[in-house]
Amino acid sequence: MTTLPRTRLARTLAAVTIAAASFGLTGCSLLGNVVADPTPSANPTDGTETDAFAIGVGDCLNDGGVEGEVSSVVVIDCAQPHDSEAYSSIQVPDGDYPGEDAILAQAEQDCLAAFNTFAGINYDQSTLSFSYYYPTEGSWGNGDREILCLILDPAGKTVGTLANAAR
Repeated sequence: MTTLPRTRLARTLAAVTIAAASFGLTGCSLLGNVVADPTPSANPTDGTETDAFAIGVGDCLNDGGVEGEVSSVVVIDCAQPHDSEAYSSIQVPDGDYPGEDAILAQAEQDCLAAFNTFAGINYDQSTLSFSYYYPTEGSWGNGDREILCLILDPAGKTVGTLANAAR
């Protein structure tokens, strides 16, 4: 896991797989727009293993402890205890891969701006934090241009949405 400076309390979750892994492990097309069927859990409160490319704004995730590149995460009903919630999707413009530093800078800037609106409080005054999934150079080659912002409570799991939590 790449960790950002603690001054932002942001932890980075490298998102998406390298080209071969995304095609071979998740059943995604080279463009990443065909998603493998999720695997339902025997217990609905455990969530559903979901392709990383299928996560959407409003999804709650049990993704704590995820490190490096991922191809799937557990999506769970927000009414159940969960680690994070996707609150914003940012599309990086097409072109050559801008490099990890540029992607991370855009993620920091855009996720921070969206955080303030979503949480109903300025990040600097909040007890909550954010992280994000972002395209790697390998997934970029498959058409991945999404930065997915996640809100979380560094103190642990939350229940319910953090929209307008103002804390």
